[in-house]
Amino acid sequence: MSGHQPGAEAEAFDGKAVAAAMPAAPGVYRMTAADGTVLYVGKARALRNRVGSYFNATPKPTRIMAMLAQVARIEITVTRSEADALLLENQLIKSLQPRYNVLLRDDKSYPFVLLTREQWPRLAFHRGPRALPGRYFGPYPGATSVRETLNLMHKLFRLRSCEDSVFRNRSRPCLQHQIGRCSAPCVGLVEVDEYADAVRRAGLFLDGRSGELTDELTTAMQQASDALEFEQAARLRDLVGAIRKLQSRQYVDGRNADLDVLAVAMQGALACVLMLAFRDGRNLGTRAFFPKTNGEDSAAAVLAAFVSQYYAEQPPPAEIVLDRDIPERELIERALAEHAGRKVELRSSVRGERAAHLDLVRRNAELALATELTSSSAQQARLDGLRDLLGLVEAPKRIECFDISHTMGEATVASCVVFDAAGPVRKQYRRYNIGGIEPGDDYAAMHQALQRRFRPPTEGEPEAVLPDVLLIDGGAGQVAQAQAVLQESGVVGVAVVGVAKGPARKAGAETLLLPDGREVRPGAASPALQLVQQVRDEAHRFAITGHRGKRQKARNSSRLEDIAGIGPRRRAALLRHFGGLSGLKAAAVDDIARVEGVNRALAERIWANLHGLGQGALEPGAAQEQEQG
Repeated sequence: MSGHQPGAEAEAFDGKAVAAAMPAAPGVYRMTAADGTVLYVGKARALRNRVGSYFNATPKPTRIMAMLAQVARIEITVTRSEADALLLENQLIKSLQPRYNVLLRDDKSYPFVLLTREQWPRLAFHRGPRALPGRYFGPYPGATSVRETLNLMHKLFRLRSCEDSVFRNRSRPCLQHQIGRCSAPCVGLVEVDEYADAVRRAGLFLDGRSGELTDELTTAMQQASDALEFEQAARLRDLVGAIRKLQSRQYVDGRNADLDVLAVAMQGALACVLMLAFRDGRNLGTRAFFPKTNGEDSAAAVLAAFVSQYYAEQPPPAEIVLDRDIPERELIERALAEHAGRKVELRSSVRGERAAHLDLVRRNAELALATELTSSSAQQARLDGLRDLLGLVEAPKRIECFDISHTMGEATVASCVVFDAAGPVRKQYRRYNIGGIEPGDDYAAMHQALQRRFRPPTEGEPEAVLPDVLLIDGGAGQVAQAQAVLQESGVVGVAVVGVAKGPARKAGAETLLLPDGREVRPGAASPALQLVQQVRDEAHRFAITGHRGKRQKARNSSRLEDIAGIGPRRRAALLRHFGGLSGLKAAAVDDIARVEGVNRALAERIWANLHGLGQGALEPGAAQEQEQG
């Protein structure tokens, strides 16, 4: 059943009225723009309530508001159940590629094990469209996993691997037969029924039903033995032994595992879902996926979309371990179970070996995302996006970013990081210790750091390399300081861009102050903003690291350096004796005077200085009275 509600113009579209006319039944809705473009496909337990929630007074994310502004029509399809709605939603997302859905890229390069359907089936590696008739087992995380599986399968079941053109023209057995990896059906060395049994058993093994397979082989071995067919019984015995030996090495948490472990990592609009796969206890390795998020900033929502779309196309394992709980987990479980014809369990709370696997997958997801961020193609796309955003003639070859870090004005440090077309140039990073300004004056700190960076070269000194783009972490005030310094130094041709955090300080909501005075919010999906975020975050990290080091050094050396009579040896002795500055500050004068090399007069000066009274502020003995008072 389907429902359809036209809207002549997006501006005249009355979403509340459309939703009110919908049934309170499960189904799928499609939001469409005036030009017919499908904006979003969603599922609902009750269509009226779900669609109506878009048009109530509750505040919505910027992405959703932008989508609703374009809606001119909503079409619905009523389904029998929520699980049916989920399956239909995934089919429509794949076929329609809506602009505002999280999209799993349709990767045709998944490797599979192929068992062809013909008189003498072939067991082979397959990648690409599944056009050949037969059974496809997988997908596997990588080609290595497929080849390891094929190597094992040919040893166990001796099925042919050669192409049909080779198979039809053989006149004698090949090397594969001689080394025990093929039963040579090409020259009639195996009966059709015997080969068919081997094919069926190979299918059981690839389906993860090795327990059922060993039971069958054990029964067949006993029957062959009873019939005095000892050679056949011996072959079956060796096959059972090989499978059981394999099983004994492949247990996860004490039982044969058929599971996938998934974790998601996100930075800005880029997401990575990493999968670690086990089939029949065998670790098949990992594979990284990079779904198109289309502005979705919730990692749980991205993971839910991945699980729904990926396993709608591929057979799900019995257990899927997730690094976080996902929306509508129970519904997705039911839909996957219906799709697979058996129970499928989604788990986010695990212990033991599964928790260790999950931790490994999390780390690998972060590493894969970092690699994708710094890949040459992605980096070039972001550089081109920044070029277009700033109206530059060509993509910037050098980007510098300045940031200021301090704690309540203490230990102010400015950082300058450098990026080129390949990414960060760490050898050219610089830190500037800021002094001679009012504590907490970020404008003066930025001015001083930029003056030192762009000071005119002295006679005989080579000209400094100038950036194409100068990023300033801050708003209009900091940008004004940068423009003033460049003007004072006679520097031209540098595009100054301010990076101001949004009111919620949320990644992707930054405002960029462009050289022509415009303020733009490119949004999390903008490649240009992703590059700006990457450079700005690196400048912030580098500044924070320098600030913390400077602050710690100042606290470790403390005001002891300023006290007459305290040299490096006495300072070290004091700090060692009291276990640090806090212990020394809590000590009484008498305790300080007990340290080797410290007399009472010096102890009183130390005590007075550490308590803000200044040297010589107390007469001898007054410190003791001050403590007691």
